[in-house]
Amino acid sequence: MKYLQGEPHALPGNHQPLASYEARHFLFAVEAGVATLTLNRPERKNPLTFDSYAELRELFRALAYAGDVKAIVINGAGENFCSGGDVHEIIGPLTRLDMPGLLAFTRMTGDVVKAMRACPQPIVAAIDGVCAGAGAMLALASDIRYGTERSKTAFLFTRVGLAGCDMGACALLPRVIGQGRAAELLYSGRSMSGLEGERWGFFNNLYAPEALLAEAQNFARSLAQGPTFAHGMTKKMLQQEWNMGVDEAIEAEAQAQAICMATNDFHRAYHAFVAKQKPRFEGD
Repeated sequence: MKYLQGEPHALPGNHQPLASYEARHFLFAVEAGVATLTLNRPERKNPLTFDSYAELRELFRALAYAGDVKAIVINGAGENFCSGGDVHEIIGPLTRLDMPGLLAFTRMTGDVVKAMRACPQPIVAAIDGVCAGAGAMLALASDIRYGTERSKTAFLFTRVGLAGCDMGACALLPRVIGQGRAAELLYSGRSMSGLEGERWGFFNNLYAPEALLAEAQNFARSLAQGPTFAHGMTKKMLQQEWNMGVDEAIEAEAQAQAICMATNDFHRAYHAFVAKQKPRFEGD
């Protein structure tokens, strides 16, 4: 199964810039430190395939070493974010796989979420229209989610006879919107509207569809201009502390903050404050 190996040879090596990377299964561009990843099959509401899953996994792994990328925006072409796994290119073939093949696939899709959570750059998802199944998990694995009133987010795994625990949904969703609300969505598979998603804390904000991507990119650009080493540390702690008690978390944050205090960005901020200037962060 080729998709299990992905295509790492197409990606730059450690600490090499990704600006010149040409994606094969979606659009990818880097400008002013912000990488914009666009799922680009609008005629099918941007579904995922075996190969696009694999490329996403390898790309997010490579982003951990990309010095030219400070923040990431993920969105969908057209008027939808992502309709999940392609019915014809994924769901059909899965019905013919044996158990080892099925487990290899589900572990591979979970690795996409792991890679998104492990890369140090903040990820901003711009979600318009349909955001379903694996698409909802790409949104959930992001750090910040912007939506529209017409956004329809559905963890619809039970609609196709599967459990609602796909790709880390049962771990991530309750932490974002609460246990009871997550349970309802994961059991029912129903769509959550944009207004409901904002009220429940799934969306950080809602924008008009025509302004959505620009708002996401503007916020990502503001993050890219900030203390990016410290942002990476914040993201690390946000994830790592889920498995800690309070005392362990306080000690971990003491260590993380001490490391940040040794950075040049911390010193730049101090000297800028003394000079009554705005600091210019460089991520070191």
